[in-house]
Amino acid sequence: MFAVIKTGGKQYRVAPGDKLKVEALPVETGQQVTLDQVLAVGGSGGVRVGTPLVAGAAVTATVLAHGRHPKVKIFKLRRRKHFQKHAGHRQNFTELRIDSIGG
Repeated sequence: MFAVIKTGGKQYRVAPGDKLKVEALPVETGQQVTLDQVLAVGGSGGVRVGTPLVAGAAVTATVLAHGRHPKVKIFKLRRRKHFQKHAGHRQNFTELRIDSIGG
């Protein structure tokens, strides 16, 4: 069984037991979180696609950890103008383990 969920402005295809890193969620480590924005649910009985969400479907996950992705380095250069700009960015994430897909 699988589901397509939406969280943090992105879409993920998940199945029970999967681990994935999503945009940071305000949930403590070890707690359960319910993701109710389910776009599609599939299994042996076929695929149900929502318009835009599947009614009554939800995905339950456990928060494993919080962290930060590796640094993305940003370098801007204007040739012949003696302009250089350095910057960096580290995005926060929440690591989830998918427990069950309902609906």
